[in-house]
Amino acid sequence: MITSEDVREELARIAPERDCDRRAELSALFHSAGSLHLRGAGDWGLHLDLGSGAAARRAFALLRDSGIRSEIRTYRRRAFDTATRYQLHVSGDPETLRVLTAAGVVDRRHAPLERPARRVVARSCCRAAYLRGAFLGAGSISLGRSPHLELRTTSLESAALLVRLAHAEGVELAIADRETYAVVYAKSWEAIESLLAVMGASETVLALEERAVLAETRSRANRLANADHANLVRTNLTARRQIAAIGRLDLDAVPTSLRDVAELRLRHPDESLRELAARADPPLTKAAVHRRLRRLEELAE
Repeated sequence: MITSEDVREELARIAPERDCDRRAELSALFHSAGSLHLRGAGDWGLHLDLGSGAAARRAFALLRDSGIRSEIRTYRRRAFDTATRYQLHVSGDPETLRVLTAAGVVDRRHAPLERPARRVVARSCCRAAYLRGAFLGAGSISLGRSPHLELRTTSLESAALLVRLAHAEGVELAIADRETYAVVYAKSWEAIESLLAVMGASETVLALEERAVLAETRSRANRLANADHANLVRTNLTARRQIAAIGRLDLDAVPTSLRDVAELRLRHPDESLRELAARADPPLTKAAVHRRLRRLEELAE
């Protein structure tokens, strides 16, 4: 079973070569999992709070490649919680402000932005990187009987941006407004696979397609088996009815053509009409055997 962490592991292995893609992915990570901390006296900092080691490693590498130093800390939300969370601390120095302002995370006054500027996600590659970062930051996927993929956001405005970016890449997503956050989600296999492909999770897409082929093959085999079983049951019931009818007749009193078919049915009670027709001498058609057996039933009635 493919899990959210499997998808994050695959996405985290993608290392964008273009600066614009790195900027877009970093922007999405902060918009989906970042928080601003004002410490007084003009000092400030940013935290990234992630539930995945793969996402934390990817975020650390993006910050490093962008010239930003960060510190990773781990914690657990509750005393007996077994899940480890990762927090990246970024100091608010001038270089950090420059990079995050260019990524549309904060403005030059250190105020957080609900969404990046249009230039950050102008290209198709940047839109894919932004969606990838959104999943790394706060995405989840469930692939049971009712598939579900969602990207959690802090506001409806951020959710609307994700919908527009996905739509520009040919993927239709929906928005749900929760009490303290908003989510963008997909519930159809087609939309989920398309979004994963846009984000670059090609291995997951191939696994889902293979699963779909196996499921369809299994379903078709079951349908054929059920159909064969139904045909056998129907043939058996019909043969029993025919034998019962023949048993009520005086075969010496019926025409030879009917008597020959009646004797075939008595000798081969489990065979189909086609098989009885092949045994006749001379061979008959399936329709001819059916008519004669039907005639025997009418005479018995």
